[in-house]
Amino acid sequence: MTETTQFTIGTQARCSDGDCGTVSRVVVNPVAKAVTHIVVEPKALADPSRLVPLTLVTEATPELVTLNCTLEAFGTLPPAEETRFLPGTPEYAGYGYAPGQLLSWPYYSLLMDGRGLGAGGVGLSEDFAAPVTYDKVPLGEVAVQRGEHVHATDGEIGKVQGLVMDAGDHHVTHVLLQEGHLWGRKDVAVPISAVATVDDEGIKLSVDKQQVQDLPPVDISEFSG
Repeated sequence: MTETTQFTIGTQARCSDGDCGTVSRVVVNPVAKAVTHIVVEPKALADPSRLVPLTLVTEATPELVTLNCTLEAFGTLPPAEETRFLPGTPEYAGYGYAPGQLLSWPYYSLLMDGRGLGAGGVGLSEDFAAPVTYDKVPLGEVAVQRGEHVHATDGEIGKVQGLVMDAGDHHVTHVLLQEGHLWGRKDVAVPISAVATVDDEGIKLSVDKQQVQDLPPVDISEFSG
């Protein structure tokens, strides 16, 4: 199934052995500018909605979306917890969905033009002209979700707001973090090279609180949901 397929919200979704629910959202990657998943609400209201990758969609019409999996396999797909996503905004109108029908991965790209984080990325100073080299890791190797706790070497420092991705190869270069207390909060981009481990307790950094606090702030308020 290609990223250009248009899904009709409310369409019935069917597995190979029966109906599994209805399409309630689509999920987009704003850096790759592509739809990556659909969200299917199961028939049983008590069951969580499921995040279905496009690789499982074999056919999509206005009347029916067919999935290449059984009902049992559908039930093992990850829940579509909206806390890990950002709500759709008018900027995504080009996808053909209303804001309430669309979710976005909290992915961003870096720009060196000083415009700040937005439809372009985390901005740096306009007079910053020197080339910069960033450590990168493939997205599939970073099991980080929005809202996870971040720990410096000397204690908790904040929560994950999103990931910064290289627009060219979609590899992760930074973790976006809300750092500080109520009256001194700021959003910073922590280089991926400073991430030591990721486990059930969250992200553990190889730097201390002061080193994180010394990072320059970035503006992600427009996308923080």
